[in-house]
Amino acid sequence: TAVARPGPGGLVARPSPAWGLAARGALVESGGPAGPFDLADRDHVWADVAPHLYARAAAEQWDPGRAVDWEAPFTLPDEVERAVVQVMTYLVENEQAALVVPARLLARIHPHFREVLQLLAVQAADEARHMEVFTRRALLRGGEMGTSSAGGRESLDTLLTEPDFSLASFLLSVLGEGSFLSLLAFLERHAPDPVTRRITALARRDEARHVAFGVAHLHRRGTVDPALRGRLRAAVERRHDALTDTSGLNADVFDSLVVLAAGEWNPEAIGRGHDAVLALQAEMDEGRQRRLVHLGFPADEAAELSALHTRNLM
Repeated sequence: TAVARPGPGGLVARPSPAWGLAARGALVESGGPAGPFDLADRDHVWADVAPHLYARAAAEQWDPGRAVDWEAPFTLPDEVERAVVQVMTYLVENEQAALVVPARLLARIHPHFREVLQLLAVQAADEARHMEVFTRRALLRGGEMGTSSAGGRESLDTLLTEPDFSLASFLLSVLGEGSFLSLLAFLERHAPDPVTRRITALARRDEARHVAFGVAHLHRRGTVDPALRGRLRAAVERRHDALTDTSGLNADVFDSLVVLAAGEWNPEAIGRGHDAVLALQAEMDEGRQRRLVHLGFPADEAAELSALHTRNLM
């Protein structure tokens, strides 16, 4: 018998493990090996927007060597350049986590849901590109990378160890990358040089797709699984408890965001930069609450859960 029609409308709820790597819509001869795919339930991985997002992602791929003018002239005060380098170092670390999570998940998904595999594969490619451009910007003026805090790495490690697809999507895409949309917009707005402005704008466009899939998947699953919100809440609380003794956001990163937004080293400018970073944190909180409400959380619970989100931002 046919597996199912090739298009998204041909999905079945629970494809047989025996279908393995067979193309959706193919006639499957019996007797082949069962695939090693434990994520084989449509409700656990699917979002109706996945085919559209994949097509958009494929069309929006960009070449770091061509999309960015690495020779654009600019001169920055030393303290501002050091701030940019520190922020770029922090971004690379977070983007590496954002690559590993979808890469680990997609290998577990039944190929019957191929659009999700394709989308996550492009998502991993996006993060690889972000790692490249943020590293290139950090080293553009011949300096060294900034610092990496133990607390920051511990925070990211909690993302790598979440085995549940929906919970991992929630923690990474909805909360973490959702907050990063605000951070990238902040960096684009306050960028002291054209290269930083360009790469943060390009990365933000990619990250918006990642967040859109995570939100769409969780919204869909929440409609068929009323218990999901309780598990989402428990995941936030569990991660918060695990990170209680960590220092949160690297102080070097916070200070660098202030200096980057200030653009110069004097008390008045630093004061403006500090206010801008506080406004950024408030914007991140508002965005998290808005997405949580969209997923069905009451406003007061959304505010409580947003406040529990890791201080490392991702």
